[in-house]
Amino acid sequence: MSENPSFAAIGRVFAENQRFAVLSHMRPDGDAIGSQLALGIALQRAGKTVFFINEDGLPETLAFLPGSERIQQPPAEPLEIDVAIALDTAAKPRLGARSIAAASRAKLWINIDHHLSNPGYGDINHIDTSSPATGQIIYQLLTALDLPLGPESRDSIYVAVSTDTGSFQYPGTTAATYEMAADLLRRGLDVGRINSQTYDNHPFRRVELMRALLNTLKLSADGRIAHWHMTEATRAKLDLQPDDSEGLIDIIRGINGVVVAAFFEELADGQIRVSTRSKDPAVNVCSICSQFGGGGHALAAGIRMPGPLAEAQQMVLDAIQNALPTV
Repeated sequence: MSENPSFAAIGRVFAENQRFAVLSHMRPDGDAIGSQLALGIALQRAGKTVFFINEDGLPETLAFLPGSERIQQPPAEPLEIDVAIALDTAAKPRLGARSIAAASRAKLWINIDHHLSNPGYGDINHIDTSSPATGQIIYQLLTALDLPLGPESRDSIYVAVSTDTGSFQYPGTTAATYEMAADLLRRGLDVGRINSQTYDNHPFRRVELMRALLNTLKLSADGRIAHWHMTEATRAKLDLQPDDSEGLIDIIRGINGVVVAAFFEELADGQIRVSTRSKDPAVNVCSICSQFGGGGHALAAGIRMPGPLAEAQQMVLDAIQNALPTV
């Protein structure tokens, strides 16, 4: 296993092989799907055979991305591939069992990511925790290797980075992020159109979900922790899709005085999905989530843990409270 090889070393793997599977994590977000499309389509334009695999398939909200129809759920039989590329996935199991099985004949695994908790599970690992999004790493990779960066890859990179930086607002956003965006604009990005498609195109059920979540909203006694939850009954009643809750945690993260926001989601299998966001670098939610087998970034991390919901809430909220600085 080698860590953070040069882009040239990854380029040699691209040059020496023909058949690739590009994968991303379950319940994919904009960075996951955007990174897959950007790299996979660039490899196709370079003459490679590419399979675009995600355990849960394409989220409805990202279907506007050009080329998004390429994203498929895993086939029943393993793919005949040379190389599997995992993108934006902090731990290999997060790819999903069927996706891992589909890529099981790969001779080589490449792991490209920006999560602090990524242990380096590939044969080749490029993990840049200073990057605000995997999409920015993909942009740097494509430009360094002079791989085709056509309209599909251009738009996908923008959505990947924009969605993972809170539309270029989060602290991890760098000068290189803005320089990348400027280059994408010079390449023909229609920023008004794509922002509208990304942020102003939600189904009504998402608004209904927000109403349901607000009815569960609670603040800690000191006002520094905000949390809400979604039950499986709410999911069934509103006929929700997995990506309908994407980004809603930022609403409670933005409450004045709140340091940490937490979103608890009851899943069909009885597991509890927990999303956390911190506004204070002194409160590392990745460290908090790691206590329960989760991970992510210092200011944004998650967990999948056993239920029931009330018990999971209490344990995680206690851990958050213990991590807050004394006032």
